[in-house]
Amino acid sequence: MTATLVPGATDRLAHGGHVADGPGWFPLVAVGLLAGGYLVAAARDPRGWDHRRSAAWLAGCAVLAVAVGPLAQLPDDPRGHMTQHLLLGMVAPLGLVLGAPVTLLLRIASTPRRRFIGRLLRARPLHLIAHPVTAALLSTGGLALVLLTPLYAAAERQPTLHHALHLHYLAAGYLFAWSLAGPDPAPRRPGLAVRLGALLGAAAGHSALAKYLYAHAGALPPGLADPDPAAFRSAAQLMYYGGDVAELLLAVALFATWYHRPFRRHPARPSRSMKKRPGGQPRAARAVESRPRNARMFSSLWCVSAWSLRGPE
Repeated sequence: MTATLVPGATDRLAHGGHVADGPGWFPLVAVGLLAGGYLVAAARDPRGWDHRRSAAWLAGCAVLAVAVGPLAQLPDDPRGHMTQHLLLGMVAPLGLVLGAPVTLLLRIASTPRRRFIGRLLRARPLHLIAHPVTAALLSTGGLALVLLTPLYAAAERQPTLHHALHLHYLAAGYLFAWSLAGPDPAPRRPGLAVRLGALLGAAAGHSALAKYLYAHAGALPPGLADPDPAAFRSAAQLMYYGGDVAELLLAVALFATWYHRPFRRHPARPSRSMKKRPGGQPRAARAVESRPRNARMFSSLWCVSAWSLRGPE
C-alpha cells in the first residue's frame, strides 16, 4: 500500500523509493565494512580462525544487505516492513552471533585491550541486559511497542526514527541470540532451562502479537491515515509463520551450543565422576537419573507456548 500520512504531493515516506530523504547507500556501506573488518581480523588470527565462523558472519551480513538494500527500495508495504523486521531482528543476528566476533577480537587484541573487554563483559549493566529474559523483552516488547502505538506511523514520516527502529531490531535480536546460543563469552549465562524458557516465552509473545495484529488489522497500527487491513493481515501471517522458522533456527543453535559446551567435550575423569556421594550413589548415576526429570521440565516449558501453534484465524 501507499500510506499517505500527511496530505500533499510533497509528502514522503521513510521507506522504499525515497532515497532523497537520506543516503540510501550508507547502510550497505556499513554492512560492507562489517564483513570486510571481520575478514581482516580473521586473517590476523595467529592460530587460524574457524572458517565456519567466518561463513556464519558473512551469511548474517548477506541477510543484512538484503534487508537494507533491495527490500528498502520496494514501495511502501506492510509485508515488506515485516520482512525487514524478520531479517534484521531474527535471522541476521543469529548468523552474526555464530560468527563469534568477541572471541575473534580477544584472539587478536593486545593484552590491555583484552583486559578492557573483560571488564566490559563483567559490568553490572551488561549482566542485566544480557539475561535471556531481559533480552526477550527488549526484542518482542520493542516490536509490540512499535505496532500497538503511533510509533509505526511516526516512523513512516521520519526517516531518522525509521532507521533508529531498524538499529533497535538488529541490536535487540543480536542480544537475544547471544544470550541464548552465542559462542562468545557472556556474563553469568544461565542454564539451559532458563534459556529455553526465555525462547519459548518470546515465541509465544511473538505469536500472540501476530494474532492480535491479524484480528485488529483495521485499527492497527494506530495513526495511519490510509490503512490497508488486507496488507496488514498478510504482514501478520508473515510475522507468525516467518517468526516460527526463525525461532526454530535459534532453538537448533541453542541446543547445539548446549551439547558442545566445554565440559561435554572434556568430561571429568572416571574416578571423579564415579565418586560416592553421602547417599551412597555415584555422582554419574545421579546425573543419569536427573535426565528424565529435565526432559519433563522441558516438555512442560514447551506446553506453555503450545497454544500459539494455531495460525491466525
